[in-house]
Amino acid sequence: MLPMVLPRTGPAPVLRGRIGAGFSPVPHRYRLYLSADCPGSVRVAAALARLGLEGAVATTLLGPPASYAALRRAYEAAGHHYDGALAVPALCDTWSGRVIGNDTEDILDDLRRLRAHPAFRVDA
Repeated sequence: MLPMVLPRTGPAPVLRGRIGAGFSPVPHRYRLYLSADCPGSVRVAAALARLGLEGAVATTLLGPPASYAALRRAYEAAGHHYDGALAVPALCDTWSGRVIGNDTEDILDDLRRLRAHPAFRVDA
């Protein structure tokens, strides 16, 4: 499923960075930018809840202008002087401040990978 493109002209590049391939699985390292109008975002939000990762992966539901500004900065960090469209869902690395991926299926796979990692294990 292609990412939902938000305000700006030009095509949204599909970013394919992956957790485990240059981005370590660390709790509280990642933020998801989501939109209620985007089917991919709804799927990602549902998976986040189903996997019990809400406390380990931050989310921002786009709406207020400040949330778009933060997403714009993350895209600009991913590509020098990025001036393309913003796309969601977007998985961001809070350590570097950049979008690492905006492909829904990759994000869902990364969330499953996070849940399976020992650092995310919930002890009973």
